[in-house]
Formats: sequence, C-alpha cells, structure tokens
Amino acid sequence: MFGDVMGMMGKIKETQQKIEETKQRLDTVLIDEQSNDGLLKVTLTANRTIKNVSVDDSLLEDKEQLEDYLVLVLNKAIEKATAVSEAELSAVAKDGMPNIPGLDMFS
Repeated sequence: MFGDVMGMMGKIKETQQKIEETKQRLDTVLIDEQSNDGLLKVTLTANRTIKNVSVDDSLLEDKEQLEDYLVLVLNKAIEKATAVSEAELSAVAKDGMPNIPGLDMFS
C-alpha cells in the first residue's frame, strides 16, 4: 500500500515536470492569424503572448475600422492558441496521471 502511494506521488511529480516543460515549449509554438482581406496579421505563441502585429497602411486611415480588425483578429488568434495549449497540456496531464479509482477527471 505504502509503495503504491509513493509510486503515485512520483508519477504526479513527473507529470508536473512534464507540464512545466510543455508550457515552456508552447512559448515556441507560433499561431498566425489574419483578417479575411489580409490587411491585419498577428502572430502569438500558444501561451498567448503577442509576438507580431502587421497593419496595412490603408487601415491607418480609419481608427474605428483598425480597432474592429484588432479585436476580431486577436480574438481568433487567442482562441486558436488556447485550443493548442489546452490540448497539449491535457494530453500530458491525462498521460501522466496515476490510475486512481474514482478519480477520472481527465477521462
């Protein structure tokens, strides 16, 4: 019994380390998104850190349009980045969790 608990604790610690490594790796995964017409482009990491914003000169003439573009494109990029991040972290957590009866929150 005690050995089982120690084994589970070791597995949990190993999983925590893998999660941290995955979070660091997600800093290198880039998500590109752009407006439908390509006038605004953004790049962010899977950890949702903005790396680049490219704005076509034509958008600089209309502040309100630029703001709308930024909101739409950034939200789409954040959704994609969140999906990638959650999928990666979920896979690591599910793979690394010990099989504890009644504790199937990652299933």
